[in-house]
Formats: sequence, C-alpha cells, structure tokens
Amino acid sequence: MKRDNTVPGPEQKTGIDWNEMYYRIEKTREALEKDALPSPEETRAILKKRACILAQEPGKIESKEHFMDMVIFRLSPETYGIESAFVHEVYPLKDITALPCTPSFVLGIINVRGKILSVIDLKKFFNLPEKGLGDLNKIIIIHNEMMEFGILADTIIGTRSVPLDAIQAAPPTVTGIGVEYLKGLTRESVIILDGEKILSDEKIIVNEMINEA
Repeated sequence: MKRDNTVPGPEQKTGIDWNEMYYRIEKTREALEKDALPSPEETRAILKKRACILAQEPGKIESKEHFMDMVIFRLSPETYGIESAFVHEVYPLKDITALPCTPSFVLGIINVRGKILSVIDLKKFFNLPEKGLGDLNKIIIIHNEMMEFGILADTIIGTRSVPLDAIQAAPPTVTGIGVEYLKGLTRESVIILDGEKILSDEKIIVNEMINEA
C-alpha cells in the first residue's frame, strides 16, 4: 500500500475556512468604525452648535454671578437704581395715609393686601430737590430679612442688568447723598443705592414710627 506523505494544511487539521474567517473579521471592523462615526445629521448639528458658540462676542458668555440686576427709577433730575434682590414689588401711589408726629421724610402708610407699610420719601431723606406728586409716582417696596417698607419714585424706568466690572465708585459728593448709601455708579451715570444700608439704617425706624402713631 502506498503511504500519503502530504502534510495536511490548516483546513485539513481544524476544518476552519481561514479565508472566510479573515473576511468576517474585516467586515466586523468596518462596521464598528462606521458606527463610531456620527451620522451626517449628527455632524451638521455638532458643527452648527460649534459655530453658534464661536459667533458669540468675547465676554458675552457670562454667568449671572457677574451681573447686578436692578430696578431703575428717577428721583428729581437724577436716575437711580436699586438691586432687584431687595425689591419685592412696584406698587401704585394710592390711598396713602399721612402720619402725624413722624419725620418729614415719612410720606405716610399704605395698605398692601392687608399689610401696613410705611413709605419713605428719599428726596427728603437725602435733601434732594423736591417736586409735587403726580400720576407717574410709584412706590418701590423693598425688603430684607428684618425690614420692609416703600420708597417713593418719581418715575419707574424699568429693569437693567449691569456687569459688575462696569460699576464705578461713586464720587462722595454725587447729588449730596452720603457715600455710605451708595454702591456705585454705572457708565450711564445711574446712581446705585445700597439697599441693605437703607433697610438697616437706624435713622429709619419704620416699625417704631408706625407703633407710635
């Protein structure tokens, strides 16, 4: 009998078609690479988002912590602002009751939905030029944890958000108001009042004045 001395190949030893195996591995690799890449729609969305970010002007991407929100109003010839954090609401000037035996800067008291609040005329408190009351006058109700009362405004201009780095130190002589009541001055010459100082000033003892009346 003649012996077959042929050395069996890989297919003969294991029964595996290696060419077919290599083909499947290559197809699997291509499929994985295709899934790892974003679709055309996803690519367009990513590029659009990046373009919007790059299109913004430097300094526009700021957190709210870098700004001060204020209510802007007029007192005599000047424009003032007070931080919105101290403003509870703006109320019309109506049904105000004068109080006897109180300082001249206390305009009177009002009833705001069952709550009795005093109203302070800052023009008298700060010795500013005065003018009569009119239809445009409003009461800005300010508050903190301990105190709440209204301050008289000649006109409400609106609200504004001012970058903190745009606030300058106010000159001590601005409109005759003591510097202790000021937080600064904007580039548009808006005088920023210190709401915390006004609410905690011992010269304005709102609760005691109402109780004495």
